[in-house]
Amino acid sequence: MAPLLLRPLRIDETDAAAAIARRAMRTVPCFQEGLHTPEEDRAFWLSHVFTACEILGAYADGRLLGQVAVGQGWVHHLHVDPHWQGRGIGTALLGAVQERLDDIQLWTFQANAGARRFYERQGFIAVELTDGADNEEKEPDVRYRWLR
Repeated sequence: MAPLLLRPLRIDETDAAAAIARRAMRTVPCFQEGLHTPEEDRAFWLSHVFTACEILGAYADGRLLGQVAVGQGWVHHLHVDPHWQGRGIGTALLGAVQERLDDIQLWTFQANAGARRFYERQGFIAVELTDGADNEEKEPDVRYRWLR
Protein backbone atom coordinates (compact mmCIF):
# COMPACT_ATOMS: atom_id res chain seq x y z
CA MET A 1 0.00 0.00 0.00
CA ALA A 2 1.20 3.50 -0.83
CA PRO A 3 1.72 5.93 2.06
CA LEU A 4 -1.52 6.94 3.73
CA LEU A 5 -2.65 10.54 3.33
CA LEU A 6 -5.25 12.04 5.67
CA ARG A 7 -7.10 15.10 4.41
CA PRO A 8 -10.54 16.70 4.67
CA LEU A 9 -13.15 14.99 2.53
CA ARG A 10 -14.52 17.10 -0.33
CA ILE A 11 -18.23 17.41 -1.04
CA ASP A 12 -17.70 15.83 -4.47
CA GLU A 13 -16.53 12.67 -2.69
CA THR A 14 -19.97 12.06 -1.17
CA ASP A 15 -20.74 9.05 -3.36
CA ALA A 16 -17.44 7.35 -2.48
CA ALA A 17 -17.90 8.02 1.26
CA ALA A 18 -21.47 6.71 1.29
CA ALA A 19 -20.43 3.61 -0.67
CA ILE A 20 -17.59 2.85 1.76
CA ALA A 21 -19.97 3.30 4.71
CA ARG A 22 -22.45 0.83 3.18
CA ARG A 23 -19.76 -1.75 2.36
CA ALA A 24 -18.33 -1.46 5.89
CA MET A 25 -21.76 -1.76 7.49
CA ARG A 26 -22.43 -4.96 5.53
CA THR A 27 -19.77 -6.60 7.72
CA VAL A 28 -21.77 -5.81 10.90
CA PRO A 29 -23.98 -8.75 11.98
CA CYS A 30 -27.06 -6.60 12.68
CA PHE A 31 -26.87 -4.41 9.54
CA GLN A 32 -30.27 -4.11 7.90
CA GLU A 33 -29.57 -3.82 4.17
CA GLY A 34 -33.11 -2.72 3.28
CA LEU A 35 -33.41 0.05 5.88
CA HIS A 36 -32.05 2.60 3.38
CA THR A 37 -31.19 2.54 -0.30
CA PRO A 38 -27.73 3.54 -1.58
CA GLU A 39 -29.38 6.71 -2.94
CA GLU A 40 -30.73 7.52 0.52
CA ASP A 41 -27.26 6.90 1.97
CA ARG A 42 -25.73 9.43 -0.45
CA ALA A 43 -28.46 11.98 0.30
CA PHE A 44 -27.88 11.52 4.05
CA TRP A 45 -24.14 12.08 3.68
CA LEU A 46 -24.73 15.16 1.57
CA SER A 47 -27.48 16.77 3.63
CA HIS A 48 -26.53 15.70 7.17
CA VAL A 49 -22.99 14.45 7.55
CA PHE A 50 -21.30 17.12 5.43
CA THR A 51 -23.34 19.88 7.06
CA ALA A 52 -22.89 18.80 10.70
CA CYS A 53 -19.44 17.18 10.79
CA GLU A 54 -15.82 17.64 9.96
CA ILE A 55 -14.90 14.66 7.78
CA LEU A 56 -11.39 13.37 7.41
CA GLY A 57 -10.63 10.91 4.63
CA ALA A 58 -7.81 8.37 4.37
CA TYR A 59 -6.30 8.05 0.89
CA ALA A 60 -3.68 5.90 -0.81
CA ASP A 61 -2.78 6.36 -4.46
CA GLY A 62 -5.52 9.02 -4.66
CA ARG A 63 -8.22 6.52 -3.64
CA LEU A 64 -10.52 7.01 -0.65
CA LEU A 65 -10.15 4.02 1.69
CA GLY A 66 -12.03 5.24 4.76
CA GLN A 67 -13.35 8.24 6.63
CA VAL A 68 -14.19 9.58 10.06
CA ALA A 69 -16.92 12.19 10.65
CA VAL A 70 -16.67 14.18 13.88
CA GLY A 71 -18.90 16.85 15.37
CA GLN A 72 -19.13 18.38 18.84
CA GLY A 73 -16.91 15.79 20.47
CA TRP A 74 -18.66 12.81 18.89
CA VAL A 75 -17.42 10.36 16.27
CA HIS A 76 -20.60 10.02 14.22
CA HIS A 77 -19.12 7.76 11.53
CA LEU A 78 -15.90 5.81 11.18
CA HIS A 79 -15.76 3.44 8.23
CA VAL A 80 -12.93 1.72 6.42
CA ASP A 81 -13.55 -0.14 3.18
CA PRO A 82 -13.62 -3.84 4.18
CA HIS A 83 -10.89 -4.71 1.65
CA TRP A 84 -8.56 -2.29 3.46
CA GLN A 85 -9.47 -3.11 7.07
CA GLY A 86 -6.75 -4.37 9.39
CA ARG A 87 -4.06 -2.18 7.83
CA GLY A 88 -4.03 0.68 10.34
CA ILE A 89 -6.36 3.00 8.46
CA GLY A 90 -9.01 3.18 11.19
CA THR A 91 -6.27 3.65 13.78
CA ALA A 92 -4.80 6.54 11.78
CA LEU A 93 -8.20 8.21 11.35
CA LEU A 94 -9.18 7.85 14.99
CA GLY A 95 -5.69 8.86 16.10
CA ALA A 96 -6.00 12.12 14.18
CA VAL A 97 -9.21 12.84 16.08
CA GLN A 98 -7.62 11.89 19.41
CA GLU A 99 -4.74 14.31 18.73
CA ARG A 100 -7.19 17.23 18.53
CA LEU A 101 -9.84 16.43 21.14
CA ASP A 102 -9.62 15.70 24.86
CA ASP A 103 -13.04 14.05 25.20
CA ILE A 104 -14.61 11.85 22.51
CA GLN A 105 -17.79 9.79 22.54
CA LEU A 106 -19.35 7.42 20.03
CA TRP A 107 -21.99 4.74 19.65
CA THR A 108 -21.62 1.32 18.10
CA PHE A 109 -23.83 -1.75 18.07
CA GLN A 110 -23.28 -4.28 20.83
CA ALA A 111 -23.21 -6.98 18.13
CA ASN A 112 -20.33 -5.26 16.33
CA ALA A 113 -17.61 -7.16 18.17
CA GLY A 114 -14.86 -6.05 15.79
CA ALA A 115 -15.61 -2.36 16.31
CA ARG A 116 -15.87 -2.84 20.04
CA ARG A 117 -12.43 -4.51 20.19
CA PHE A 118 -11.01 -1.75 17.98
CA TYR A 119 -12.32 1.09 20.15
CA GLU A 120 -11.24 -0.61 23.36
CA ARG A 121 -7.71 -1.05 21.94
CA GLN A 122 -7.71 2.71 21.27
CA GLY A 123 -8.50 3.43 24.94
CA PHE A 124 -12.27 3.90 24.74
CA ILE A 125 -14.35 2.68 27.68
CA ALA A 126 -17.95 1.46 27.46
CA VAL A 127 -20.05 3.81 29.60
CA GLU A 128 -23.62 2.92 28.60
CA LEU A 129 -25.47 -0.06 27.17
CA THR A 130 -28.95 0.32 25.68
CA ASP A 131 -31.66 -1.97 24.36
CA GLY A 132 -31.66 -0.12 21.02
CA ALA A 133 -35.08 1.47 21.48
CA ASP A 134 -33.69 4.90 20.52
CA ASN A 135 -31.87 3.97 17.30
CA GLU A 136 -33.57 3.39 13.97
CA GLU A 137 -32.30 -0.16 13.70
CA LYS A 138 -33.75 -1.04 17.14
CA GLU A 139 -30.51 -2.90 17.87
CA PRO A 140 -28.80 -2.84 21.28
CA ASP A 141 -25.92 -0.40 21.26
CA VAL A 142 -23.08 0.77 23.45
CA ARG A 143 -21.77 4.28 24.08
CA TYR A 144 -18.01 4.61 24.38
CA ARG A 145 -15.99 7.49 25.78
CA TRP A 146 -12.33 8.40 25.57
CA LEU A 147 -10.68 11.01 27.78
CA ARG A 148 -7.14 12.29 27.37
